[in-house]
Amino acid sequence: MTVQPVPPPKAPDDLAGLMLRVQDGDRLAFAALVRALEGSGLRLADRTLGGDRAAAEDVVQVALTRLWTMADRFDAARGSVGGWYRRIIVNLCLDRQRAKRPMVAIEDAHDLASHAPDPEAAAIAGDTRARLAAAMARLNERQRAAIQMFHGEGLSMAEIAEVMETTPKAVEGLLGRARMELKTMLAEEAMSE
Repeated sequence: MTVQPVPPPKAPDDLAGLMLRVQDGDRLAFAALVRALEGSGLRLADRTLGGDRAAAEDVVQVALTRLWTMADRFDAARGSVGGWYRRIIVNLCLDRQRAKRPMVAIEDAHDLASHAPDPEAAAIAGDTRARLAAAMARLNERQRAAIQMFHGEGLSMAEIAEVMETTPKAVEGLLGRARMELKTMLAEEAMSE
C-alpha cells in the first residue's frame, strides 16, 4: 500500500479538516498542517520577539509540537485552527519575554528600594550640613584649611603638613583643636534652640 502525501490546505476549512485528522493521529495531515502554518507563525513570532529569528524559530517549533500533542483540545466551535495556532505563538512569545525580565524574590525587594534618604532625613542632613558650614566659617583659616584638606579632600597629615609648610604633628594639633571648636559651636547652637 502506497501512502500519498496530503497536499497543503487551500482554505481555512481545509485546516479544520486537517486538524480533525491530526486529532485522530494522522501524521501526514499534521505534516500538511505544519507546511500551511509554519511560515505565518514564524513571521508572527519574529515580529513579536523584536526580530530575534532564533527565538522565533524556537517558539514556532514549540507551537507546532503543541498542535500535535494538544490536538484533542482544539474546538472548531470556538475558533479557527489558524487563530488557535496564533494564540499559542503569541502566548509563547509573551512567556519568553517575561522569562527575560529579572524576577526578584520578595525577600530581595528591599534591594529595589531607592537608597536616597527619605525627605525628612534629607532635610535633617541638609540642616546639619548648613550648621556645620556655618561653624566651619567661624574657625580660624589654618584650622579650616586643615579640616577641609583632611576630611574634604582626603589628604594625609604629611601631605597637609607639606601644603601648610609645617609638621605632621602640628597638623594633628590643628585638626584636634578644629574638631573640638566645631563640637563646642554645634553644641552651643543646639542648646540655644
